[in-house]
Amino acid sequence: MQITINRIAKKATYTIGRLLIDGKYFCDTLEPADHGLKKRMSLVKIKKIKHDRGRSAIPTGTYRVLITKSPKFKAWLPLIFGVPGFEGIRIHAGNKPVNTRGCILVGRNRIKGHLVTSRAVLLSLIRVMTEALDREEIIMLNIQ
Repeated sequence: MQITINRIAKKATYTIGRLLIDGKYFCDTLEPADHGLKKRMSLVKIKKIKHDRGRSAIPTGTYRVLITKSPKFKAWLPLIFGVPGFEGIRIHAGNKPVNTRGCILVGRNRIKGHLVTSRAVLLSLIRVMTEALDREEIIMLNIQ
């Protein structure tokens, strides 16, 4: 399964994206501000940008995703692996920029800078991802 997030609105305090599954629109995303981080940057540079600018969307690039039990949320959620300079990056529910500290929130972007129906969209996404994992597909996330 190929998941793609196209970041389409990069604002001072948040980033809105479109999440596609195998090339088809699935939902919208909300992340912290995009500070131009790229997976190919050195870890030192990523950490410096995060330190200087604060909360940041994760670097663009391609990552493996699995569904694991989150100790923080006490629920099974998608976990994004191998994000340089970040740990424990998940895809989860949330409606406002303050609900994310680097994680990717999913829902419908019907209000400027916010998401709605986040929990329902998250459950649908987890169902689709679980079905792919049951078919022994590898889930890859490409952030652009």
